[in-house]
Order: sequence, then structure tokens, then C-alpha cells
Amino acid sequence: MGVDELLRHGDAVVVGVVETIGAAVIVVGALWAALRIVVEGLRHRSAAVFTPIRLSLGRFLTLGLEFQLAADILRTAVSPTFAQLGQLAAIATIRTALNVVLRREIAQEKRQVEAGDGPRPDPQPASGGSGGNPG
Repeated sequence: MGVDELLRHGDAVVVGVVETIGAAVIVVGALWAALRIVVEGLRHRSAAVFTPIRLSLGRFLTLGLEFQLAADILRTAVSPTFAQLGQLAAIATIRTALNVVLRREIAQEKRQVEAGDGPRPDPQPASGGSGGNPG
């Protein structure tokens, strides 16, 4: 087994691991958000309680997309062709645009929550203790 073959095989393994991590992050975020929507939807009938859930889902999506982009970059790291470079450029542009839009939306939603538009439920259950949650 030559060095080139070893590098290609190692690169394929690393790409698979990074892609799997990215997909897992997105799936975990979607499941978490779905669970929180059901729980919060049963407790509160206000649309404002869903904003923190959307913020968290957006963060999961952004992180997952970053892993997917990293996998695409790694895929072309070992002896890329011009076609692969063109595909990487297109994919990177699309994923970067998605990340920019997601980050902008997350920032806007976060500003709305901090400004006090509607109730601000605690996104995580209280861990006990005597300190109350102001607001």
C-alpha cells in the first residue's frame, strides 16, 4: 500500500467521521427542539415560548453545517481535481450563505428575547436551589 493510497483511505475515514458528527449534531438538535416544542406547547399556549427553542435549533443547525463544510473541505484535500474544487466552491458558498442567514436570524431572535418581547421561559429546567429566576 503506497503513501497516496494510505492518505486517500485515511482521508475517506476522517471525512466519514466528520460528516457523521455533523449529521448527528443536526439530528440531535432537531429531536431536542421537537421535544421542547411538545413540552412547552403543553405548558404554555403562547408563541413567545418557542423563540428560545428556535434559537437553540438554529445553533445546532449552524454547528452541523460547519461540520458538513469541514468534511467537504477534507474530501478535496487529497489530490483534488478541478471538478472537485468547483463543487467545493459551490457547496461552500451555499453552506456559508445558509450559516450567515441562520446567524442573522439567531441574533435577531436573541435581541427580541432580551428586549422582553413576550415571556422568557428558562430553556433548561431549574437545578434546584433557592435562587429565583428574575424576569
